Amino acid sequence: MVKAIVGACWGDEGKGKITDMLASDSDIVVRFQGGSNAGHTIVNDYGKFALHILPSGVFHSHITNVIGNGVALDIPNLIKELNSLKEKGVPEPIIKISDRAQVLMPYHRAMDAYEEERLGKGSFGSTKSGIAPFYSDKYAKYGIQVSELYGDEEDLRNKVRNIIIRKNVLLKHLYNKPLLEEEEIIKTLMEYKEMIRPFVADTQKIIRDALKEGRNVLLEGQLGALKDPDFGIYPMVTSSSTLAAYGAIGAGVPAGSITQVISVVKAYSSAVGAGEFVSEIFGDEANELRTRGGDGGEFGATTGRPRRMGWLDTVAARYGCEMQGATEVAFTVLDVLGYLDTIPVCIGYEVDGHIIKDFPTTSVLKKCKPVYEYLPGWGTDIRGIKDYESLPENCRNYIEFVEKEINVPIRMISNGPGRGDIIYRD
Repeated sequence: MVKAIVGACWGDEGKGKITDMLASDSDIVVRFQGGSNAGHTIVNDYGKFALHILPSGVFHSHITNVIGNGVALDIPNLIKELNSLKEKGVPEPIIKISDRAQVLMPYHRAMDAYEEERLGKGSFGSTKSGIAPFYSDKYAKYGIQVSELYGDEEDLRNKVRNIIIRKNVLLKHLYNKPLLEEEEIIKTLMEYKEMIRPFVADTQKIIRDALKEGRNVLLEGQLGALKDPDFGIYPMVTSSSTLAAYGAIGAGVPAGSITQVISVVKAYSSAVGAGEFVSEIFGDEANELRTRGGDGGEFGATTGRPRRMGWLDTVAARYGCEMQGATEVAFTVLDVLGYLDTIPVCIGYEVDGHIIKDFPTTSVLKKCKPVYEYLPGWGTDIRGIKDYESLPENCRNYIEFVEKEINVPIRMISNGPGRGDIIYRD
């Protein structure tokens, strides 16, 4: 059986916690896209972790953790994360890296930063992790596949020479920055080769064999549907597909094998980076929600930047769940809202004098204003509650109102940052 855990909106919904929690019933956990540009925060018995490139199954010794072919493989960050697990007493996890994954290089990071600098006020709000240049190279056929590190060295050198010719034109004439040198890149690649040698495998075969044996595979997505390059708030999106459907490609499983899609929806909204955000709030209202939110505040797991804050947008969440093909929803950080007497929920958009409830393209989204419905709060701390019926009535009303608006059953409710802070609902 293949399950996918993905984000409904802008990301930062709490997918890492849900993956960590559900991993106990899985045999393989696969990261299928993205890179170290976003993090999944996990709190468990070992401590608090922000995973950027490792799958969230690494805290379970029985799990094979796969970095799939769709991932931007940031090797130094991968090794750094593995070492940080060891330092905190986490048993060494089983890690497999697809031999078809491609390598994120230092020049990808550099060119990401150079482009943001060039764009100035018009920048994309990139994490400068090299993601856009990496995927640009991948689809322009200038990427370096892991398998090539272990092939003929002269073939690799020829590829590097072609990469340098192309990159140095931009570095010299567009960015006015230092040029790339062949030997430096080859040296880096040889270092990377040895760093990941113990982990490289034909992961497609590993997963395929596991499915034949009836084992459970969990696909872990990064960011959310609104950051997808096709269906998100383009151009302020990421550079790989954030949809569950891409999990089949980025992990190497048959498309029809994904039978369960858990879309993670936050009880309020947050986002990192630029882009349209209809229900965004500002000033003291946003600061209070940001300070109370998440686990220790709403700040980017990768950059540490304060997240942009807003009320729950059911137009965006419903659209995100539809694009993900969600079969159920995990509703997170509900406990944060306990301080509010009244909770606004965006249920539609006003544009050009009309109310719409379907999520539009970015050009229309720019003109949209939120239409709110106001629900009574519950005014109490709900952490520690394990049974749905034990939640305050207004809290249950909030959940059921959201469920009706997004039109997907809410099966899990997260009421705290820990692995055990979860309520299951039939």
